Amino acid sequence: MRKVRFRPQDIAEPFRIDEAVAPVPGPGQLLVDTEVVGVSLGLVRMLRAGAAGAAGPGGEMVGRVAALGAGVEGFRVGDRVGGVVFEDVYAESVLAVPAMVTAVPPRVTAAEALALVRGGLVALSALRAGRFARGESVLVTAAAGGSGHLAVQLAGALGAGRVVAAVGSADKADFVRGCGADEVVTYAQDSWGEPVDVVLDGVGGDLVQRGVDALRPHGRLVAFSAGGGTVDTAGLLGGLKSVIGFSIGLISRRQPELIEQRRAELWDLHGAGRLRPAHEALPLDRIAEAVGLIESRSNLGRVLLHTN
Repeated sequence: MRKVRFRPQDIAEPFRIDEAVAPVPGPGQLLVDTEVVGVSLGLVRMLRAGAAGAAGPGGEMVGRVAALGAGVEGFRVGDRVGGVVFEDVYAESVLAVPAMVTAVPPRVTAAEALALVRGGLVALSALRAGRFARGESVLVTAAAGGSGHLAVQLAGALGAGRVVAAVGSADKADFVRGCGADEVVTYAQDSWGEPVDVVLDGVGGDLVQRGVDALRPHGRLVAFSAGGGTVDTAGLLGGLKSVIGFSIGLISRRQPELIEQRRAELWDLHGAGRLRPAHEALPLDRIAEAVGLIESRSNLGRVLLHTN
């Protein structure tokens, strides 16, 4: 099988496609032959940090079950699945833990499924964490990204009274309007317009405080980026505003039944035509270009690699 070997210290060739022996599933593991794998900001951060170990990074994938380890129940060879694996995801075959993958409906393409199994799950769960209610207004940062463009669509599908998309550059305006945004603002603008009830921040840094400033009284900001950021708590007091930290990982570990409920909701919304995952796809051997799209923040929707 083909597999990407990561060499972040090698500036000239940080990625190399190697031939490797397919892994063998141990007890409690699935072997999945991948169709597509996702490229994320987490991979870019790993490369910037120069981190590389014996195993490659993990991430999202969609594929078909090729073999079952001892003790695995609820899956069969040939099942189509999607989810997260912990290491060596950039390969034609990967090892997965049953608790971290889910069945993919036959009507959903591999690319659409990849966008939904993680990015859609994060977007929907962040909305729920912000206690979003029908009729409220929502502002989404990184609105053209893998999770952001789905958050814009989900807010509209679930009855938002107004959806504002915040993006890094004005050339993304048509794309996010096509996702259902009522208004588009850029990070460089002095004002993001009328205050909103909920902000979903997938960027971090200075935009966390910008998001708090964009909230109306009793508003809630959900921070789900690994980008950090600080907030002037004095600015929360008078307006009774809240900042809520969110990570899908803790919910996945402690409330797997909730994860399945939300994935079922995503499949239903997609089947009804309410969610239209966007993606930019490249073959596995063009991973450097895919990483460049993420690093330059020029992607529209999810970035993924076809593995076969």
